[in-house]
Amino acid sequence: MNIPVIYENKDIIVVNKPAGILVHPTSKKEKGTLIEIIRKKYPKAELSHRLDKDTSGLLIISKSQKAHSWLKCQFKNRKIKKEYIALVHGKLKEKKGIITKSIGKTRKRGGRQTIATIKKTREAITRYEVIEELNNYTLIKAKPETGRTHQIRVHLASIGHPLAGDQKYKFKRQNQPKNLNRHFLHANYLKFSLPDGKIIELKSELPTKLKTLIQELKT
Repeated sequence: MNIPVIYENKDIIVVNKPAGILVHPTSKKEKGTLIEIIRKKYPKAELSHRLDKDTSGLLIISKSQKAHSWLKCQFKNRKIKKEYIALVHGKLKEKKGIITKSIGKTRKRGGRQTIATIKKTREAITRYEVIEELNNYTLIKAKPETGRTHQIRVHLASIGHPLAGDQKYKFKRQNQPKNLNRHFLHANYLKFSLPDGKIIELKSELPTKLKTLIQELKT
């Protein structure tokens, strides 16, 4: 699979991940993951963070353990700025907001993430801002300050506005947009510093299919 490279130096690679590809195997049987593809050229490559299978956009990969440790520290200390474009169901009451609900796991093995207080929960913070209202949907920017599993998806569903196309966190009897075979979430912006102090700022446009869907909703 062709994985577009947005930025590369001796320490890292930033790729524009397509939707529909796992970044890391969740079982021994899964093949063709993004990290497997990258390691064919860079055997020591490590994922510095992850995107869900159906989330597209910017993803940082380290080429060495030193670079990996540096980036993990940057993510842990919230030094890396991330921004996503999302299409959600309904219209949000507030044009800007912050969601601070903690995230845990359901008791069921393999169950989905939840905001319920079940066993151990972890702090999660997501800021959002409305870009445009489109009929029964709203296009927003989402800025996660923490990196919990499915964070944006769980947080938006928790305030009554799940992602368009999200089969895992949708509400019952909720109609999905036609011709959308993934959830509408795209990692469009990254800003971070390298060990030498250089600031890297990168952007990624929405995939063509998502742009087309937006135009369809406007008609």
